[in-house]
Amino acid sequence: MSDDLTIALDAMGGDLGPDVAIPGADLILQKNPDLRMLVFGDEARVAPLLKAFPQVRARSEFVACSVWVAMDDKPSQALRRGRRVSSMWRAIEAVKQGRAAAAISAGNTGALIAMAKIILDTMAGISRPAIAARWPTLKGESIVLDVGATIGADAEQLFDFAIMGEAMARCLFNLERPTVGLLNVGVEEIKGIEKVKEAGHLLRESGLPMEYIGFVEGDDISKGTADVVVTEGFTGNIALKTAEGTAKQISVYLKAEMNRSVLSRLGYLLARPAFQALRDKLDPRTLNGGVLLGLNGIVVKSHGGTDALGFAAALKVAVDMAENHLLEKIGADLAAKQALMGRFRDAEPEAGIAG
Repeated sequence: MSDDLTIALDAMGGDLGPDVAIPGADLILQKNPDLRMLVFGDEARVAPLLKAFPQVRARSEFVACSVWVAMDDKPSQALRRGRRVSSMWRAIEAVKQGRAAAAISAGNTGALIAMAKIILDTMAGISRPAIAARWPTLKGESIVLDVGATIGADAEQLFDFAIMGEAMARCLFNLERPTVGLLNVGVEEIKGIEKVKEAGHLLRESGLPMEYIGFVEGDDISKGTADVVVTEGFTGNIALKTAEGTAKQISVYLKAEMNRSVLSRLGYLLARPAFQALRDKLDPRTLNGGVLLGLNGIVVKSHGGTDALGFAAALKVAVDMAENHLLEKIGADLAAKQALMGRFRDAEPEAGIAG
């Protein structure tokens, strides 16, 4: 790790704020002792925790903020109250100023997206950002985007999401050519709405450092059929929340059955290692950290209800994205994409993208 890599923390975000953020920072520093942090938050709440975690205090610069964004604030309210003074705003602003390589917050998602767009702006060629989430699969992990930043997307925006997702996969999974699939109602080329078909046409002709495998269905996400699954934010968010709810449902069912009788409790004791392995694979904390892609800076969203372990996992995502030059990878691929779009427009000025 570079000695000067700095991450900006909004310590006030999430359900428990600094009570999670500071212990989470301590956990990441145990494995990344060269990391530095800019911590933004309420001095009355943060200072005692910095004293309790001397490693964080030694590797951090603390900036006191008297305003922070509440979890139930509307984005417009957060912008009015927190513009230029809140812990969230100032953490993102540190990235804009070059004082930090990435910013992280467990705070209000809508406010975080709104502030990040205002402060950092979108990259050249990107009209709307996306949130990319890590997803547990039968093969390991995949990336799914968008999971809530952009509701509705046209063919070119889906193409942009694929570019940003494959760049993230190259950073996170160390892949030269990640496989990319478009989420659809079926794998046949004739199925789906027109904008998804058009996006598929663009991806097949892109020549970018990805392996486009065509359409994938909902069950392909958990199978790990593709390293990157692309969809628009409404569908992606429903898929994410459904998966989280299903994991919780399975956990409740297992606990109920294991306590149903003496025999079932005995069976649990005998199979405890297997159950623990299952629990670890389904633990959402280990895959915490959604990346806001398409901005002129790296911003990571931690789950608001996570604990220190989950916050540390999101911090690790921020470190990985910065160290592996996420923005440079996206920028290079966007330049190639613009050349491709120009060829399509020149070749088919009347027929449109799909032909």
